[in-house]
Amino acid sequence: MIVKSAELETVCGITSKLPDNDLPEIAFAGKSNVGKSSLINGLLNRKSLARTSAQPGKTQTINFYNVNKNLYFVDLPGYGYAKVSVEIRAKWGKMIERYLHGSPQLKKVFLLIDIRHVPSENDCMMYDWIVDNGYEPVIICTKLDKIKRSQVQKNLKLIREKLDLVPGTTMIPFSAQTKQGRDDIWNLIEETLAQEQQ
Repeated sequence: MIVKSAELETVCGITSKLPDNDLPEIAFAGKSNVGKSSLINGLLNRKSLARTSAQPGKTQTINFYNVNKNLYFVDLPGYGYAKVSVEIRAKWGKMIERYLHGSPQLKKVFLLIDIRHVPSENDCMMYDWIVDNGYEPVIICTKLDKIKRSQVQKNLKLIREKLDLVPGTTMIPFSAQTKQGRDDIWNLIEETLAQEQQ
């Protein structure tokens, strides 16, 4: 996919109405410091379209990025960030659930998991939520460059077991540094869009 244009078009807060988009939506979910903004910037060949921050929990809204006037990347709020109050976390949860449940244009959900760590309870809950809403999430295992090559298969197996993945679930190791996995992710997105047009 050649990205000719990409812009942040809509920002939805806790009380906002979701936009009535007529283009396919691809959503990205993951905990606060898993590298969601870096992934989105990497896919779009932009340095800082999605804001990255040393402070986890920066994305507190649902952000809709219009890509090539052809589809939307939807950046969901990072979850599991300890410094946010329980009340706000619950509202974020409701906001994410409302989106997963209520967007007719949502075609694919990518769930980001840090390849260095066993998935947290929040990760497992998010995976179950996505599946319960009728989607088959693709697992993107971020920060691939932070582990030795010899550890990759072992860590992928741990993630698969802890999340109790549905058999056949796609897992893609990804590095924002080396861009490994970028083409695989775009191939999946393009396949999804092609199926929509049939």
